Amino acid sequence: MGFGTDLIIGVAVLLVVLILGGWIAGIYNSLVRLRNDIKKSWANIDVLLKQRSDELPKLIASVKGYMKHEEGVLTKLTNARTAFLNAKTTGQIADADNMITGALKSLFAVAENYPNLKANENFIQLQNRISGLENELADRREFYNDTVNTFNIKIQSFPDMFVANFMALKQEEMFKVTEAERADVKVEF
Repeated sequence: MGFGTDLIIGVAVLLVVLILGGWIAGIYNSLVRLRNDIKKSWANIDVLLKQRSDELPKLIASVKGYMKHEEGVLTKLTNARTAFLNAKTTGQIADADNMITGALKSLFAVAENYPNLKANENFIQLQNRISGLENELADRREFYNDTVNTFNIKIQSFPDMFVANFMALKQEEMFKVTEAERADVKVEF
């Protein structure tokens, strides 16, 4: 073989290496981006959970005078907030969030029995604020789960799984609703 043939083979090998390297770098970068999107979307959920937690003492204070006979509901809400404030891991935060959501459902259902409370301006404002936060949380949870799903599919798909294994990436857990949250809250008049 001559110099020209060696040059062509060398250029072809170099092109294959560059294309392969670019392809692997693209996979790596997309996995890094997804992993960071998961962290960002969880941080967004965490911000809203904190805002909701900050509103709960105000809600409890506005309700206490009206609901003297419903101390258990208020205690449940206070305990759920304490669990949230003490939570360290994503799983603990999600569990505390589920507790708060269940306690809020019970509180708002019980509030139906107190017409003066339902007419109280502070209660209405706080209820609307917390309901708004709940809607935002639902949207953020959906985005988080979409991102986690995309990530989990990508790290299991061929050929991305090879790069994911090299990066030691593991499946992320979706944000799940508990059985207690699925149950209807009974409202009695």
